[in-house]
Amino acid sequence: MAAEKLVQADGLLGWVDRRFPLISLYKTHLSEYYAPKNFNFFYFFGSLAMLVLVLQIVTGIFLTMHYKPDASLNAAGIPVAFASVEYIMREVPFGWLIRYMHSTGASAFFVVIYLHMFRGLIYGSYREPRELIWIFGCLIFLCLMAEAFFGYLLPWGQMSYWGAQVIVNLFAAVPFIGPDLAIWIRGDFVVGDATLNRFFAFHVIALPLVLLGLVAAHIIALHEVGSNNPDGVEIKTKKDGNGIPLDGIPFHPYYTVHDIVGFAGFGILFFAVVFFAPELGGYFLEYNNFIPADPLVTPSHIAPVWYFTPYYSMLRAVTDVFMWVMVASAGLGALAFFRMSGNTLVKLAGIGSMVVLAISFRVFDAKFWGVVVMGGAVLVMFVLPWLDKSPVKSIRQRPGWQKWLYGIFVVNFFVLGYLGVLPPTPAGTLVSQIGTVYYFAFFAFMPIWTRMGDYQPVPERVQFQPH
Repeated sequence: MAAEKLVQADGLLGWVDRRFPLISLYKTHLSEYYAPKNFNFFYFFGSLAMLVLVLQIVTGIFLTMHYKPDASLNAAGIPVAFASVEYIMREVPFGWLIRYMHSTGASAFFVVIYLHMFRGLIYGSYREPRELIWIFGCLIFLCLMAEAFFGYLLPWGQMSYWGAQVIVNLFAAVPFIGPDLAIWIRGDFVVGDATLNRFFAFHVIALPLVLLGLVAAHIIALHEVGSNNPDGVEIKTKKDGNGIPLDGIPFHPYYTVHDIVGFAGFGILFFAVVFFAPELGGYFLEYNNFIPADPLVTPSHIAPVWYFTPYYSMLRAVTDVFMWVMVASAGLGALAFFRMSGNTLVKLAGIGSMVVLAISFRVFDAKFWGVVVMGGAVLVMFVLPWLDKSPVKSIRQRPGWQKWLYGIFVVNFFVLGYLGVLPPTPAGTLVSQIGTVYYFAFFAFMPIWTRMGDYQPVPERVQFQPH
């Protein structure tokens, strides 16, 4: 009987596979996709990102069944959108759990993505031949930021409303088209019902489709060239007689079972937050967002959610004085470079570009350049594969002082994030300016400092200890 069922199953799978490449996809991306055998803790976060994406989509579907994107007031004088969220929390069976899982999942998504990007940074996963994987990853990050921003308005609380008002107004700083662009994004002269409806459409339909497409492209590109590893060794260069990498193991069942450990650890932390601290001291859910949006009452301090605050801190760091200090510093550096250059054409082009830059700083205000800095802080990640000129990929073979540079970069990012949560102060602004300079200097001078120092040789085979 069992044999008969097996034959039937094989026949059904064969029938399906002749019409859809089910078995070949399974082999290509799981059972015959050979990954390096020395993956460590940091390699949990790619699969965890997939888990959180599924979690957000599933909980989002259930939330949309009861949520109403309507900014008008109900009979009790409360915005309908805000009241629908309260209805989900209080009246829908387990609605509070679904809402808290979705809100906690938003923050968990960024925790996982930041750690995933950090792993790529320290192990050189953006280096050849994985540049396209990295670019797809950066596009996913941008799409995720837009998705979080659009979703942040939907509860229609005080911080949602005023945070959206501030962020959308930043687009008004774009020269010439800024004011019209801000009105086009809002759909009105102020954040209102039209804004809420279009943000809901983007959050629920448009951006998830784009996000899923980018994730699929990211995985396909990854499986085409193979995974990187902590040693920076290309396992495809050494294969056995059957063409199987000597240092590779099938992703399934080894890493599918391995990732279950990561899922379990993540689940413990995730549900600890959901059940015991869903607001997490106001970082995951701000206290002002439990107050209905009121266009006539401005909160004493408006700040974005924690995962945007490093970039928000850079935005606030750009003042008129800071701009001119940067122009003067860039000018002195450029003059030194032009003086060393023997090419007259290079000197003239450089001087001309500095004059244009100085004039543009004079014409456009600090708010515009703050937006440029904030956007540039994300966009600079796209060119990282071409900035790193080191002869090795992984941080394991880099000089010790370079590891300090990476460590300071991480600490600096945390400091900028913390300062972005706080109200602006002169001391905080100064620290933010120093942090902003370091952030961009880290990338701007990467082609220089990555060539310096004594590098350890890359091992021929991955360094692996069974456990």
